[in-house]
Amino acid sequence: MISVIEMLGIKREYRMEASTPKAGAPSNADTVVVHALRGVDFFAEAGEFVSVMGPSGSGKSTLMNILGCLDKPSAGTYFLDGIETSSSDSDTFAYIRNRKIGFVFQSFNLLARTTALENVELPLFYRRANKDEKKLGARARKERAMQALEEVGLANRMDHFPSQLSGGQQQRVAIARAIVNDPAFILADEPTGNLDTGMSLEIMGLFQQLNKRGKTIIMVTHELELAAYSRRIIALRDGKLVSDINVEDQRDALKDLAVWKKKHARLAEKTHEL
Repeated sequence: MISVIEMLGIKREYRMEASTPKAGAPSNADTVVVHALRGVDFFAEAGEFVSVMGPSGSGKSTLMNILGCLDKPSAGTYFLDGIETSSSDSDTFAYIRNRKIGFVFQSFNLLARTTALENVELPLFYRRANKDEKKLGARARKERAMQALEEVGLANRMDHFPSQLSGGQQQRVAIARAIVNDPAFILADEPTGNLDTGMSLEIMGLFQQLNKRGKTIIMVTHELELAAYSRRIIALRDGKLVSDINVEDQRDALKDLAVWKKKHARLAEKTHEL
């Protein structure tokens, strides 16, 4: 298998001023060093679906920022799809974020005054091409965006604005936007945090479908029930990776959704009878 993510000895330290230094005191006397990550080794191969878990303060948000090339480690190496990111310049970082990572956020982050199709086209409009690549034209961008929306089941919602879509549909648009550049992996940060149970199961079902088609997914979550839909779970505590397990009995989100809908329908019937 091809390694998409290779992290070795990743550390992240933050230096903070604890208080106003006293006159005559050494310049670093009141500096507090926060060790957010303490030498994390993490590897993910193409086609994996990994959940990242941990309590508040465990370092999972810091790890997510480094995975997404939104921050650099204080020490260690991070190869993303063969590119060493730890010492990359700003242009390389921008290229990686645009071409190698598909971001999916809890709050969707869609532009309110643009259609679903236009939202998905945005990464293509700002697409950073290699020197051997041709710039995508308007027609090619539109075709790719349409294909991505079809892949997430929104072929009939392309001209709708975010306000005309449900929360689950908005997240599907966000996922289409994430995959439109065919990234090395999808990085999802609490992707169902703003959704109810039914819509959450829909999104997890979509992630499972994309994963079966070969998409690599790294999902940050604090819910073990959601992590059970992935194939592998890593856990952080106090800045260290404390467990890394394969999910032996992966749950099927779409089957769970069907069961949930039946229970919901029965409850609605009983409520109506009352």
